[in-house]
Amino acid sequence: MPGSGLLRTKSVEQSMKDTDEPGSRLRKNLSAWDLTVFGVAVVIGAGIFTLTARTAGDFTGPSVSVAFVLAAIACGLAGLCYAEFASTVPVAGSAYTFSYATFGELVAWIIGWDLVLEFAVGAAAVSTGWSEYLATVLSYIFGTDVKTTFGIGSVTVNWGALLLVIILTVLLAFGTKLSSRVSMVITGIKVAIVLFVIFFGLTFIRAANYSPFVPPGSTGAGAGSTGVDQTVFSWLAGGSSSAFGVFGLLAGASLVFFAFIGFDVVATTAEETRNPKKAVPRGILGSLAIVTVLYVAVSLVVTGMVKYTDLATGKDGEHKTLATAFQLNHADWAANVISVGALAGLTTVVMVLMLGQVRVLFAMSRDGLLPKSLSRTGERGTPVRATLLVGTLVALAATFFPAGKLEEMVNVGTLFAFILVSGGVMILRRTRPDLERSFRVPGLPIIGTLAILACLWLMLNLTILTWLRFFIWMVIGVIVYFSYGRRHSSLGKNAPVS
Repeated sequence: MPGSGLLRTKSVEQSMKDTDEPGSRLRKNLSAWDLTVFGVAVVIGAGIFTLTARTAGDFTGPSVSVAFVLAAIACGLAGLCYAEFASTVPVAGSAYTFSYATFGELVAWIIGWDLVLEFAVGAAAVSTGWSEYLATVLSYIFGTDVKTTFGIGSVTVNWGALLLVIILTVLLAFGTKLSSRVSMVITGIKVAIVLFVIFFGLTFIRAANYSPFVPPGSTGAGAGSTGVDQTVFSWLAGGSSSAFGVFGLLAGASLVFFAFIGFDVVATTAEETRNPKKAVPRGILGSLAIVTVLYVAVSLVVTGMVKYTDLATGKDGEHKTLATAFQLNHADWAANVISVGALAGLTTVVMVLMLGQVRVLFAMSRDGLLPKSLSRTGERGTPVRATLLVGTLVALAATFFPAGKLEEMVNVGTLFAFILVSGGVMILRRTRPDLERSFRVPGLPIIGTLAILACLWLMLNLTILTWLRFFIWMVIGVIVYFSYGRRHSSLGKNAPVS
């Protein structure tokens, strides 16, 4: 057993051996196409339908397209590292598993706890957005105002979000392949809607709306970009706010990073892939390339359709969406079509985020860091208990808690995971040069170092309050590890994982 105590590492060979353990074996039935669909399914969703307009109105102006490019570069660099790691160690758990093999158990636990933040909190936040779109669509169908929430005393119950999570939990329990097929159909619908936004929106573009491309810095009507809501970089550099101007553009890049959240879910399904050494890199990089082109095109079209100031968050806190741009151009029918597309889009986002969370819990429980009962698979080769647990937690969060600032919380957690994976792939190159690598990051360690710097840069452009919340979450995770995980670790007991 390499290392000891908090630094003990789990060998790649042991990780691979564990995938064949009876009772906790996942079914291998996914192809490169399935993984690409999963990637596109989770990435095209909340970000493109909600964040594009809000970021342009509150932080960047028309330069939101540049913000997307900056975020995509960071994701692309990290994606290359994920691709090599996943093709070398095709085991469920993604960044958690990779960290266990390179940094040791404590760091692996921290990143696993971090992925809980990314996947579970992200799924809950997107579920509430789905519920809002459901209310819009139902109101359009029935011709009257339909609410997907109701109050019980001082508590607000979001029945729309609860309905979605229940349906998706059942679907995931029935099997990953079935989930992939459902994802494929819904993803086809929302990609068609995105293409509709691009090509129909072109007819409303006015060149004057692109000026100024980078608006001068200001506090912003809805940005809330001073005090603890100011970005760390803006505060360190002595800026008065992080809305518009250069600071706004950089803050916008860190915010729209949420639009790319989930492509790393592809890596969590490596263990269920027929030919992971080739399929996983293709799925990761293919999905990233597709969504980046679509995001940049949509952002250019939307900011050309209306003045960026018309997309700012309202005084009542109302956020603008893609549909807003069409409503302001008196194309209400198009806005309704987009709402239907958003409903479909957010459905697959929540499903794939929940899938990623289940696989991380599965991997951690198989290692004994969480109760091992969560790693038991049913007749269909899926971890049903872990799926039901995740479904319950996400349902509770989505039903009773508002989304609030969850997007930024998810961003900081994901960027932290990207940094560890980018560093881990360089460490594994040195410590285990003998491992077969069907995909190798070109120009390593330069690319890995650039990935780390790019992710650190985006983290610095998140708000001070986000960093404080992230620190508190990590402290809770460390407490859980020392009170349970360390004492029940299979490596700690010097016994094979079973």
